[in-house]
Amino acid sequence: MYDVAVIGAGIVGACTVYELSKLDLSVCLIERENDAASGATKANSALVHAGFDPEEGTIMARLNVEGCRLFGELSKEAGFPYKMNGALVLAFSADDLQTVERLYIRGIANGVSGLRMIDRDELLRLEPNAGASAIGALHAPTAGIVGPWEMCLALIEKAANRGITLRFRSAVTRISKTDDFFEIEINKGESRIQAKRIINAAGIHADEIMEMVGEKEFSITPRKGQYYVLNKSQGKLVTHTLFQCPSEKGKGIMVTPTVHGNLLVGPDSGQANDKEDKATSREGLELVRASALRTVESIDFRDSIRNYAGLRAYSDRKDFIIEESRSVKGLINLAGIKSPGLTAAPAIALEAVRLLEASGITVVLKASTMDPDVRTAFNEMSDEEKQVIISNDPAYGRVICRCEGITEGEIIESLKGPLGAVSLDGVKRRVRPGSGRCQGGFCGPKVIEIISRELGIKPWEVPLDLEGSYCLEGEQDDGL
Repeated sequence: MYDVAVIGAGIVGACTVYELSKLDLSVCLIERENDAASGATKANSALVHAGFDPEEGTIMARLNVEGCRLFGELSKEAGFPYKMNGALVLAFSADDLQTVERLYIRGIANGVSGLRMIDRDELLRLEPNAGASAIGALHAPTAGIVGPWEMCLALIEKAANRGITLRFRSAVTRISKTDDFFEIEINKGESRIQAKRIINAAGIHADEIMEMVGEKEFSITPRKGQYYVLNKSQGKLVTHTLFQCPSEKGKGIMVTPTVHGNLLVGPDSGQANDKEDKATSREGLELVRASALRTVESIDFRDSIRNYAGLRAYSDRKDFIIEESRSVKGLINLAGIKSPGLTAAPAIALEAVRLLEASGITVVLKASTMDPDVRTAFNEMSDEEKQVIISNDPAYGRVICRCEGITEGEIIESLKGPLGAVSLDGVKRRVRPGSGRCQGGFCGPKVIEIISRELGIKPWEVPLDLEGSYCLEGEQDDGL
C-alpha cells in the first residue's frame, strides 16, 4: 500500500515524484515503457518559455511563469543542463509588429520580467544572422534551453535514491476504487498495486487512465511536430531562441541553439493519425525548412544529422487540466500538458502536492533530502580531475564516441543505479554516445557490445529503445 501512485514517467511525472521524494510519503512511479522520458519528453523543443504566450488568467500562464523561475535552482539541485539564453519573437511586417506588441502586453500581465520591444538595429546587435526582412522583435531575456531527457532522468534518479519505488514495463490495464484506496492492475493481472491516491501524469494516454476508474471528463488528441537537428557546425548561428509570430496552430517554427551546441529547427503542427504516430514526412519537414530560412537565411540544411517527430497532448479544453477528478475522489489529473508543459512542469509538481494535501494526504517534509551526485560529470572535469578518475578506473580513459568525446566509463556508469539504461537509445539519452555527426555509425556497435557485456545479455537482445525494438537483425548463432 502506497500513499501515492504516480502514473507516467515523463517530465511531469518526474517533477512530481521529485517533489514527493522530499516528503514523508511512500510513493510508486508507474511507467508502461522500459525507461523514463519515452514519450513527449524525448521529442520536443527543449525550451524554457518565458511566459508571454499563454492567455492571461489561465493556469497555463501562471504555471509557465512560475516554472520558468524555478529552472535555475532546480538544475543546480538535480544536475541537468540548462541555460538562460533568452528568446526573440521576430516581426516581418506591420501586422507582426502588432502581434509582438500584444505579446508584450500579455507577458507583462502574466508577470514576465525583462520584456522589451526592440527595433531592427538592436535585433541585429543581438542576432547578426536574423532574417533580412525582420523589422523588429520582442526580447524575452528569461527564456532558456534545457536537456529535457537529462532533466527527467536526473529528477527520477534523485527521487529513487530517496526511496521512491520505480515500476517500469508496467502498463496500467485496470483501476478499481474502494472507499479508502485504489487498486491498480498491471499488465492485465500480472501484478497489482494499491495506493491511497493516484496522480495521473500519463501524457497522451491521460484520458484513458481517467476513464478506467471514472467518467469521461476530458479527451486527449495528439498533435505532431517535426524537427531538424543540425550539426554543431550550425550551432553558433544564433545564441537566442528565435520565434516567428505565433498563429492558431502554435508558436510557429523556431530556430534555437541546444544546450549541447547543436542547432534545432521546428516544429510544424499537424494532426497525428493515432497516439503512436511519430513518423516524419517529406512535406512536413520541407515546410519546417522553408519557414526557418526566413528566420535565419544562412542555415545550411546539408548539415542536418537527424529528423524526428514528437506528439503533444492537446485536450478538449484550452487550458491545462490540473485538478482532482470530478467523479473520483483521490484521483488527481495532470493532463492536457501541451507546450509550455516542459517549462511549467516544476510548478505543476508543486500544484500536485497542494492538491494532494487538499485531498486529505498529510504533507510533512522529511528531516533531510541531501543526496550525492547521481552521475560523474566527466566532460565537465578539469584535466587534473580526469587523470585522477582514470587512474582509479581506466575505462574512463577509453573514448568510445569520438563525436561527443564519451568514454567507456561513462557508458558503464549509465547502465547502473536505480534508473540504469536498458537500451542503446537509453544510454544515448544519459551520456550522449550516438548524438554527434555520425549518429552512432562508428560508436553504436561498441556501445551494444558494452551493454551486452555489462547487462549479461546477447548483443541481439539489446533493444534499440523500447521493448520490441532491435539493433541487430538476421540469423543469430546462440553459441556466440
